[in-house]
Amino acid sequence: MSAGAAIIEGRDLGVAARGAELVHVERFAVESGEVHVVIGPNGAGKTTLLRALNGLIPASGELLFEGRPVRRGHDRLRLRRHTAAVMQVPYLLDTTVRGNVQSGLKPRGVSGDDLRRRVEETLEMLGIAHLADRRRRGLSGGEAQRVSIARALATRPAVLFLDEPMASLDPPTRRALQADLTSILRRLSTAVVWVTHDIAEVAAVADRVTFLEGGHLVQEGTVTSLREHPASPIVAEYFVHGNAHGAGPAEGGATEGGAADADGPAGTGDTAHAGGSAPGGMNEQ
Repeated sequence: MSAGAAIIEGRDLGVAARGAELVHVERFAVESGEVHVVIGPNGAGKTTLLRALNGLIPASGELLFEGRPVRRGHDRLRLRRHTAAVMQVPYLLDTTVRGNVQSGLKPRGVSGDDLRRRVEETLEMLGIAHLADRRRRGLSGGEAQRVSIARALATRPAVLFLDEPMASLDPPTRRALQADLTSILRRLSTAVVWVTHDIAEVAAVADRVTFLEGGHLVQEGTVTSLREHPASPIVAEYFVHGNAHGAGPAEGGATEGGAADADGPAGTGDTAHAGGSAPGGMNEQ
């Protein structure tokens, strides 16, 4: 794949339900190593777009991964093997931190010394090596989200999908994890689709920003371009006045001071990508 080419791309991508159009985007693309942030008000279609790009829900139009159309079952399997996702609430298996992180590797054929080395490297990267033998119920919300991110990154995905990964964390925990994750992503040159409400988060992590409203792309560009040349009043509200309507932690999310939510569906860190089904309850943001 040539430099500057899109690693994942949606063309005329649309999602509808019960006769209503939820998302329709003429083009959305992410280049290798790029952090592409999707922002917009509640109900704008951000999570729906992420799931369509992830191949988790049916969509019209064309989805391409590494320049090749994703159309059939084997195309989707290839997409899932080379991508990973982290959601708002960490869905962890009822095992140790180490067991959770390695759970995404085994279905991909990683085993033996390679598996152990990959797990240890990733635990160190996320600063949770000291928690390797702790079980999920002994983790705080911030620790559980680091485990979820470690599980996804251990697979060394070509594209990482992040759906409000910091939304349920308290501010100090959020800032620390954001700084660590941004540094790791730069080091690994991982392409990222990052959904968020947080303007400060956008400014800190984004190479490129897409602003959605009503399921449609309103503006795309750098943080500076959206701030200096907003295409609509609502973009100006976010980027000029810093007023993110409907922002804030999702209800029911884990917090740093509380235990990880261990009663939801048992995921594999990268949703369906480790061989399991996607966790339910992914509400549209």
